Amino acid sequence: MDGTVLVADDDRTIRTVLTQALTRAGCKVHATSSLITLLRWIEEGKGDLVISDVIMPDGNGIEALPRIGRLRPGLPVIVISAQNTIMTAIQATEADAWDYLPKPFDLPDLMKRAARALDAKRKAPVRPATTAPAREVTEDLPLVGRTSAMQALYRLVARVMNTDLPVLITGESGTGKSLIARAIHDFSDRRNQPFVVAQAADLATADGIAALKSRARGGTLVFDEVADYDDETQARLVRLIDTFGDGAPRLMATSQVDLTRRIEEGRFRQDLFYRLGGVTIPVPPLRERVEDILLLAEHFLGRASRDGTPQRRLSAEARDLMRAYSWPGNVRQLENAIRRLSVTATGEDIGRADVDAVLGSQPAAEPLRGGGEGERLAVSVSRHLQRYFDLHGGALPPPGVYQRILREVETPLIEIALDATGGNQAKCADLLGINRNTLRKKITDLDIRVTRRRKLM
Repeated sequence: MDGTVLVADDDRTIRTVLTQALTRAGCKVHATSSLITLLRWIEEGKGDLVISDVIMPDGNGIEALPRIGRLRPGLPVIVISAQNTIMTAIQATEADAWDYLPKPFDLPDLMKRAARALDAKRKAPVRPATTAPAREVTEDLPLVGRTSAMQALYRLVARVMNTDLPVLITGESGTGKSLIARAIHDFSDRRNQPFVVAQAADLATADGIAALKSRARGGTLVFDEVADYDDETQARLVRLIDTFGDGAPRLMATSQVDLTRRIEEGRFRQDLFYRLGGVTIPVPPLRERVEDILLLAEHFLGRASRDGTPQRRLSAEARDLMRAYSWPGNVRQLENAIRRLSVTATGEDIGRADVDAVLGSQPAAEPLRGGGEGERLAVSVSRHLQRYFDLHGGALPPPGVYQRILREVETPLIEIALDATGGNQAKCADLLGINRNTLRKKITDLDIRVTRRRKLM
C-alpha cells in the first residue's frame, strides 16, 4: 500500500495508532486534530486519501465533504464516527463519502478499506464534484446500533434509498421495519412527495385502490405486513402494481414472516413476491444484537429526559439484567420499558429492583420462529436449497450454484466462530479445525469483518 493519507481526528490515540499502522503499510501520513488544517492540506494538493472523524472541535467532517469534493474531485474520504445511527451512514453516503465506518472500528478492516480506496483512486478518472445540499435531520429515529448487523443494514439502506427498486423489509414485530421505510423515503429524492402506508382494507374496493393511487402519486407507497393479506387482496395488489406507469410511487412492503416459506405453503403469490422483493432488507431482532441494547437504552433515557421526565441513569446491576433479557418485543418493548422506568424508578439511578418490577410483567419467552425447534441442520439446509431451486420456476439457476451455496454457508459459520472466540483468529481456526492461513484467506475472500473484543475507541 502506498500513497499519502490525511488523518483528522480529535482523539490523539486514534491519530497515533492510524499513523503507525499506515506508516508500517508503506504510506506517508499527515495527522491533525483540526478540520481547518485538513482542508488547508487538501487545498494545497496534499493527500491521496482522507480518513476523518465526524465531530471535530472546529467543524463537522460530513458537512465538509462537499467542500472537499469541490477542492479535490475524486479524492476518496473514509468517514469514521462514534455516532452509530442510520442518519450518519445515510448522510455520509449522500455527501459522497467513499466509505463509512463506526467507532469502535476494527483496525485491520480499516486498513483493508484504505488500501482499496488508494487503489481505486489510482485507477479512477477524476470526475466533477457533486454539490448536493446537506439535508437536515429533523426526526429522532431510534435506528441506533454499533453491531456489524446494524452497520450492514445502514449501508444497504444508504445504497438503495435513491433507486426505484421495490424494497421488502422483513423482521419480527418491534424491530423498526416501518422506521426504516420512513427513513428510506425521508432521505430519498422523493422526500417532498407523499409517504403513504397501505393496509389490506385499503385494497378492498375499487374506490380504495383509486384513493391509494391518488394519495401516493410519485412518492412512496408502503404495504404493511403483506403476509397477512388474503388471496383476493394479493390478487388486487398484483393488478394495482401492474397499472403503474411513469410517475409511479416507490413501492415498499413489510413482513414479520418469511414470504418464501409462505410461497411454499401456497399462502402467498409468487408473482406478488417478485413485484415487491426487488431488494430485501432483513432487520435483526434485538436478542441478536445484544451490544446495542444499552446503546438504545441510553438513547431512550435521553429522549425521556428531553420530554420532561427526571434525568435517570442505569446502575450496573440494571444494565446486566437488561442485557440478559430476551426482548421478544424487540426495540419497541425496550422503548416502552425505558419510558416506564424513567417515570417509576425510585431514585436517580435505575436499580435492579426497578427493572425487575417492569420486566416481571412482560413476556420473557422468545417469539416462535419457523423451522421447528430441534430441526436437524441437514433438513433445514435441504429445505432452503429446495426453495432456491423452486423460486426459479421451470428454469435452472445460473451456473456456479456449488460455490455460491458454499459461500452462503461458510460466511455465517466463520462470522459466528470469530464472534464466539472474541475475534482471535488462532482460536477460531482451532475451533473450526482448519489452518490459520486458510482462515485468513477465507476472511479476505469472503470480505468478513474481524472485530476483537478490545476495540479501538
